[in-house]
Amino acid sequence: MPAMQQYGEFVVRRPFLVIFLSLLVALTGLSGGRYLGFTNDYRYFFSNENPYLTAFEELERTYSSPDTIIYVYQPKDGSDASSREGLNLAYELTEGGWQIPFSTRVDSLTNFQNTRAIGEDDLEVRDLVPDPADIDNQRIKYVEDTILNEPLLAGRLLSLDKKTAAVLVSLRPPRDDVQATTAIVIKAREIHEAMRAKYPDIRIELTGSQMLSNAFSEAAQEDLATLTPTMFVIIALVLIFTTRKLWATFATMIVVTLSAGAAMGTGGWLGFPLSPPASGAPTIVLTVAVADCVHILITALVSQGQGMEKRQAIVESLKINAQAVFLTSVTTAIGLFSLNFSDAPPYRDLGNFAGIGSLYAWVLSMTLFPALLAVLPMKGSAVVDRQSRSMEWLANIIIDKRRPLMVVMLAVVALGAGLLPRLTFNDRFVEYFDERVDFRQASDWASDNLTGIYIINYSLESGDVGAVSDPEYLENLDNFAGWLRTQPEVVHVASFSDVVKRINRSFNGDRQNFYAVPENRQLAAQYVLLYEMSLPYGLDLNDQLNVDKSASRVVVTLKDLSTAEMKALRARALDWLRTNTPERMHVEPSGQAVMFSYIGERNFEAMTVGTIIAFVLISACLMLVLRSLRLGLISLVPNIAPPAVAMGFFSLYQYEVGFWTAFVGATAIGLIVDATVHMLSKYRHARFELGYSSVESVRYSFTTVGTALWVCSFVLIAGFMVLTLSPFLINAMLGRIVALTILTALVLDFLLLPALLMWIDGRGDPNAPYKAKTGSKDGAEEAAAQPAE
Repeated sequence: MPAMQQYGEFVVRRPFLVIFLSLLVALTGLSGGRYLGFTNDYRYFFSNENPYLTAFEELERTYSSPDTIIYVYQPKDGSDASSREGLNLAYELTEGGWQIPFSTRVDSLTNFQNTRAIGEDDLEVRDLVPDPADIDNQRIKYVEDTILNEPLLAGRLLSLDKKTAAVLVSLRPPRDDVQATTAIVIKAREIHEAMRAKYPDIRIELTGSQMLSNAFSEAAQEDLATLTPTMFVIIALVLIFTTRKLWATFATMIVVTLSAGAAMGTGGWLGFPLSPPASGAPTIVLTVAVADCVHILITALVSQGQGMEKRQAIVESLKINAQAVFLTSVTTAIGLFSLNFSDAPPYRDLGNFAGIGSLYAWVLSMTLFPALLAVLPMKGSAVVDRQSRSMEWLANIIIDKRRPLMVVMLAVVALGAGLLPRLTFNDRFVEYFDERVDFRQASDWASDNLTGIYIINYSLESGDVGAVSDPEYLENLDNFAGWLRTQPEVVHVASFSDVVKRINRSFNGDRQNFYAVPENRQLAAQYVLLYEMSLPYGLDLNDQLNVDKSASRVVVTLKDLSTAEMKALRARALDWLRTNTPERMHVEPSGQAVMFSYIGERNFEAMTVGTIIAFVLISACLMLVLRSLRLGLISLVPNIAPPAVAMGFFSLYQYEVGFWTAFVGATAIGLIVDATVHMLSKYRHARFELGYSSVESVRYSFTTVGTALWVCSFVLIAGFMVLTLSPFLINAMLGRIVALTILTALVLDFLLLPALLMWIDGRGDPNAPYKAKTGSKDGAEEAAAQPAE
């Protein structure tokens, strides 16, 4: 007796023991869920090996932290943001900013450290607006003139048309404290709501890098709270519609629930954090588990419809499907685990969660699921029988039209692949979120009206300790800042040279002709020292100078740029530095904008290797199991083509794509192999064991497995389409394109694969089926004797 038949009979004979042991395994994995936690740091999207993250962290260690909370406000009646009411708001936001946990600095219109000459050689440093309650119109005019003539403020804290202003809070939260960002955001929102209530006539928005980190966390939580339940409903409705079996649907839902829960819990045991990409793992696991269960279920239902007793039908289904279900589970896991090649840790976590889930789905579909079917009421399905007859009708059409179908399908594949060069990478991290997300709305509005959070930094070395006061260095610094201000992509530039020029003017009676770099290094150093000594706590020069004053930072705020525009600006800036400055100043920029600009390129390179390795391993598995080099080579076409065709035709809808495209192949390949495996395994059974011709083998494949394939594909497509509801647009776009890839794969498996099999494998076939190799019975009669899947 075959081993799988012995196993199947054990399952139906001792179902409660199998149920108990299966639940024990699943619940052990599920119990690790208590260790799951959300990550809320955007840096987690970059691996420790990422050079752009390394440069950014070095910048953080050298200067004050670039983490921010930004309040941007604008009077609703169109009046100036520098009005008395606007300055009062700035003052209160400044005071509130200091109450935010881990705040190290607050910059606003009111606390800007204004310098003013006292006599010919003395300096007064004080808040620009010490008390807005006592300010008169004349003082407001002086404040506006000062701001608009100060490069550090104009275009950064006040728009040039004076309609919009900002308060910027700098923070240094501990890196490993997940609760730090939460505490920061809670307090920032508390201040935000209080100010909106107090100043109803002023629009106030809240953005900044800490709000970006928090948006990632909230998107992950929303995905888990909404997408997974939605997927449960869809799976249940699809199964009820296709099988008309409530108890079978109930058994399937038990298996998919435990598969997803055990996968996430095991991730908790292993220390994987939850992020927006990883939050999509339960949806993927649910679809994979359903696919495994559907194959077993439909085979059992059809076998019952042909007269088998329920338990015998379950055993027969396990025997027929064991190899194919195992192979599809393994290949799916290989594809998902290949995401570990990614340069983005959240996608490594997604691959690990979902890969573990696909293995749980295999175990539970081969143990718990048949045991549940054995103890629950189940009868054959007339609906499934009708669907099988429909598959035979489709097979006849495909067989009759195989030559034109092959030509058309190959032309479609060539056309789709030919459209791939249209795609271009464009990663704007603000646009990772749907427009209904508060952070996206606030950031878009702030960028349109004043400033954005796309910032790059240049740390420029002077060559010696204290040499930032050297006139030659300051001239180079000032010229670079001036060049940057002429670039169309630049909104604002903050440079230490502007501070030095302002101090020099103030020490020389505020005469405008002294708004220049001092000619004497010692004098410049003395001016800077006296200025620093006059600055209050939290407003020192650490945001612009390193500790030993051997380097300074140029902060460049940019418009909403595409990845290509960001890279072009970076290249032009480097060319300018190489042409106009000493070699020590030939540096690359760093910052969030730079990191995200290269995230697609780095992940695409890494995942190309990962996808190729996954594809080779999956192809080797197929050839090994099918035991046919010819069938293995034919299987490459419907497995390679779908991602290329889907992405190609997607370019007609949207040619700009993000770094999520790097994960399409690895995510989809293991899933689309499912249909190919089941089609070829049934084709091989008919071709080599029943002795059928290639034509009859194709018909046999459709009638035995066609129904299960379209149901599984429909569930997979529905599952990934659920991801399109995510507020995290990376998940939404990945779901959309993987769903399109699975649909493409189904079409190619139904229309192109049979045509290729009949053309390549069927040369020399007679029109009638072969005699079976194992006896004299006609092959068609043997097919009738075989339980349909």
